[in-house]
Amino acid sequence: MNDRRPIDPRVDIGHVHLRTADIQRVHDFYVGILGFEVMVRMPDALFVSAGGYHHHLGFNTWNSAGGSPPPPGSTGLYHVAIRYPTRASLGDALRRLRAAGWPVDHLTDHGTHEAAYLADPDGNGLELAWDRPESEWPRGDDGKLTFADRPRPDMDELIAAAR
Repeated sequence: MNDRRPIDPRVDIGHVHLRTADIQRVHDFYVGILGFEVMVRMPDALFVSAGGYHHHLGFNTWNSAGGSPPPPGSTGLYHVAIRYPTRASLGDALRRLRAAGWPVDHLTDHGTHEAAYLADPDGNGLELAWDRPESEWPRGDDGKLTFADRPRPDMDELIAAAR
């Protein structure tokens, strides 16, 4: 069946649930560094949220305790994007990462959003980003969205935006 009707535009991603090798290690990162709130903590699972939602991120060791990340060249998760409401709140996340000595791979300005890319304790890719208002997104002559090739944001400037 080839149904060409678009998906309901109100659909969104409710949460992401990831396997982890170590619950305490992801707790220390997502709660201790990034500041997520613990909604439920069990010996083999952790559910965290921003703002009291039942959970935005879930982690478990049900089949992965002590496991290793997938090897390069395999399929699977590329990254999870965590969207911050403002440039200042993204800057605060970068401030927290810097204070913890957590490495950030690189920063990018896609035109639609500015983003920081890094890996979590299990090697999962993370994109921490804030979206510009939709009216500022780059569009081609046909009105369709294009990703801009803009200079990379400066980490110190983003952190300063948090103050």
